[in-house]
Amino acid sequence: MARGCFITMEGLDGSGKTTQLKRLAAALEAEGHTVVTLRQPGSTALGDRIRGLLLDSRSESSLGPIAPLAELALMFADRAQAIAQIIEPALAAGHIVLCDRYTDSSEAYQGGGRQLGSETVLALHRAVCGGLQPDLTLLLLPPLATSLRRARSRNHRDQRMRGTDENRFERESDEFYRRIYQQYQAIALREPERVVPVTHDGSIEEIQQILREIVSQRISSIDSASTASVQGA
Repeated sequence: MARGCFITMEGLDGSGKTTQLKRLAAALEAEGHTVVTLRQPGSTALGDRIRGLLLDSRSESSLGPIAPLAELALMFADRAQAIAQIIEPALAAGHIVLCDRYTDSSEAYQGGGRQLGSETVLALHRAVCGGLQPDLTLLLLPPLATSLRRARSRNHRDQRMRGTDENRFERESDEFYRRIYQQYQAIALREPERVVPVTHDGSIEEIQQILREIVSQRISSIDSASTASVQGA
């Protein structure tokens, strides 16, 4: 059985990535693919507990300030569990894995935003993730101000309507997010074969069409390479 395809969705909160990932999953399933979706942090029992600690703005009221390196370590603890429990089994079964955030988020948020540096993050990635890289990363980068406005509005709405509070990061300064945005741009420049930035700030439908075309091309190229490998064996 051919190995599956690992696709990640990246971007600031408010970039629209979660909505786009859900729509992309539905479109791929309609085409006959088996799709496994997950988010980081979260999607496992351990990951959901880590998510609560890291994203709930009330965490620091009871725990005190979370040190940047502790924050980074918790992100990778979540990632290691997700790889072992969800990602690797799904890829081995030949499925498409769609993941809402992966190591690029840690490099952007903790490496850039918290100023821990890329090498610290990438060293942990090699050690904890075994170097597992996505086949494709879709990076949504609408204007920074647009993402921040959407994220802060959405989280306040969720807190009011659902009682959920994932505002810990959204309380950070605009400068914090500017560093994250710039780090995402640097990652895209460093790894153009894997990371495809989408900067268009159009409608949900317009962005979805762009993403479907990118994914279709990448899946076709992976299938072609797999077929050629089998024929050459």
